[in-house]
Amino acid sequence: MTAQALTAERPGGIVETVDALSVVNIDPTAAIAPSADHILWSRIGWPYRPADLTRAVEVDRAIFEWAGFYRPMTDLALYLPVMRAWPVYRDQRDWMEANARFADDVIAQLRASGPLRTGEIPDTSQVSWKSSGWTNERNVTQMLEFLVLRGDVAIAGREGKERVWDVAERVYALSSPELGDEDAARGRAERRLGSLGIARVKSVKQPVEPIDVGEIGEPARVEGVRGVWRVDPVVLRAAESFTPRTALLSPFDRLVFDRTRAQEIFDFEYIVEMYKPAGRRRWGYFALPILYADRLVGKLDAAADRKAGLLRVHAVHEDEPFTAEVHDAVRAEIRELASWLGLEVVGIPAE
Repeated sequence: MTAQALTAERPGGIVETVDALSVVNIDPTAAIAPSADHILWSRIGWPYRPADLTRAVEVDRAIFEWAGFYRPMTDLALYLPVMRAWPVYRDQRDWMEANARFADDVIAQLRASGPLRTGEIPDTSQVSWKSSGWTNERNVTQMLEFLVLRGDVAIAGREGKERVWDVAERVYALSSPELGDEDAARGRAERRLGSLGIARVKSVKQPVEPIDVGEIGEPARVEGVRGVWRVDPVVLRAAESFTPRTALLSPFDRLVFDRTRAQEIFDFEYIVEMYKPAGRRRWGYFALPILYADRLVGKLDAAADRKAGLLRVHAVHEDEPFTAEVHDAVRAEIRELASWLGLEVVGIPAE
């Protein structure tokens, strides 16, 4: 909880919070609120406004967007070696080699006229991108995505849900010398452990952001769980003065993003069910994990009905029977969430 800034001593602002978390997931699903806004509100509370995040990204350049996460600009040097090493997959490498002139065209246009929206960039590809998914023949989008991963292009901001692109040197602010591959990898692992507090040495490989930390930190064992973990000693000392609170978390929150870790540490079973048929859902379309003190105690099935001005609470699923204190705390947090969203809550459990 301490590593994830989920204590009663809330962080003071957006940049401080993103720095503490190291990465903040970007997902536009807004059954409640877009994930980045929800994650930051659950830490900062009432002072947080989405417009402040926009300013930190687009004006102050204190935060940058890369590979599906917001990250503090002070971590940029840690990711430059990853950008330099891209692409690692043959199909991506082959497509980029076949479209070298297309890549040059995109970079040249951004340098001359950027920042630009995707639709303002012509498709001059030599070979179309083939996919069984929605990216099939979306050549401009795919080229921009790849150029961002390679570090030539950056996401300069957003207009609504649409990303705006520019050449990287006009977006990224490198305040420290470039690092070698090994130093950068160690730095990323240190930042990851510092934001998680405790993590596995090795874990299932993730497509973008790893969830394991190697030999960083100190060894630790979790009672009742097999294997050795690594713990951040600085966070461990800070946690001695842990001050609890209640929070309604985004389904994409890093505290629960690793479902196996959540099960092992918190005995918390959870999955996002919006992709399941309604009849097969246990907790709801977009159920929010409920944090009480240092335990994950249940799920809130709710949805923001913005046209009606309502936060509709369908159910509160208790993983264990709530005490009166837990009931009161959860009800209060639901009201806080509704107020932040500018909605009236309906369906909240009775007093």
